Amino acid sequence: MKITRLVTYIVPPRWLFLKIETDEGLVGWGEPVVEGRAHTVETQVHELADYLVGQDPLNIEDHWTVLYRGGFYRGGAIHMSALAGIDQALWDIKGKALGQPVHALLGGRVRERIRVYSWIGGDRPADTARAARECVARGFTAVKMNATEEMQFIDTHDKVDRVLANVAAIREAVGPNIGIGVDFHGRVHRPMAKVLAAELAPFKLMFIEEPVLSENAEALAEFAASCTTPIALGERLFSRWDFKHIFEAGHVDIIQPDPSHAGGITETRKIAAMAEAYDVALALHCPLGPIALAANLQLDAVCYNAFIQEQSLGIHYNTTNDLLDYLTHPEVFAYHDGYVAIPDGPGLGIEINEEAVLRQSQVGHRWRNPIWRHKDGSFAEW
Repeated sequence: MKITRLVTYIVPPRWLFLKIETDEGLVGWGEPVVEGRAHTVETQVHELADYLVGQDPLNIEDHWTVLYRGGFYRGGAIHMSALAGIDQALWDIKGKALGQPVHALLGGRVRERIRVYSWIGGDRPADTARAARECVARGFTAVKMNATEEMQFIDTHDKVDRVLANVAAIREAVGPNIGIGVDFHGRVHRPMAKVLAAELAPFKLMFIEEPVLSENAEALAEFAASCTTPIALGERLFSRWDFKHIFEAGHVDIIQPDPSHAGGITETRKIAAMAEAYDVALALHCPLGPIALAANLQLDAVCYNAFIQEQSLGIHYNTTNDLLDYLTHPEVFAYHDGYVAIPDGPGLGIEINEEAVLRQSQVGHRWRNPIWRHKDGSFAEW
């Protein structure tokens, strides 16, 4: 079997799908995208295609090695996301060729389903208590929200008070046993991160996410020393080489690699195994589309330290198309009692509705994240 073509589709709301075709008629699907940089990643996919066309798609480990190491410059968001989608599609082909789900090819699953959380609110959290109640009514047992709006290096306590009011309203609305994740989203700098964490401690959060930006990981030592809430980080890290410094420092409790950014199934599995050796939990990052979620669930099936899965059903970004719109059989993602089942079909376990993909690729998107500014006119982290 040989690879004959790589076809990309930019589809709303902000996704990039990849189809790898073979001379035996088998196709595999992947989701290589950097949110806000879809066209750039698309170009990288087609640059990597020069090597792949004519190759046997089943030699996944070797292809990953060549596509990663074969260029003098390597790593980073664009390269690793393009490689991630290719890797997902190759695993999809291999599973279909052998009539097995990817998790069976990775050694077999250790769980049949995994807990999921739902996003509430948006970029500027409001009506969070109502949104949390609605999620719980739909069966979710955990929610996540953005913590704050713009926040300066040193800011006023009225912003801290607004964060506390939102979280307090959620806790009061859903009770003590619903998990609440609070995402600082890299918007909070080191001085205010310490203040926020201390004030949030009474609410017994499930985790605080990205308390500081990944490039400021050295700040985690002081932060972790005074924070009793589990610390999560990793959506902006792209390889085991990026993560090894995080593990060695020992200040993170939960890692959040994204299998559409961190080199796909092949690389993310290795990152998860490294985390397990450091007694660190896994909560894969996935505010993306159905192919990405399917790849995440195949990994959740085989990673012992996975405890919860992000997913984008109803997320605030999905204003045009939602998670299930590109699937022929959307019921494959069986949500029940706050969990989602691991797909058992061949490959990634989903069937893409190609007619919907083709139709919506004519619409496309040019999604960009907002540009925020502080009151003094300086740039604010989003």
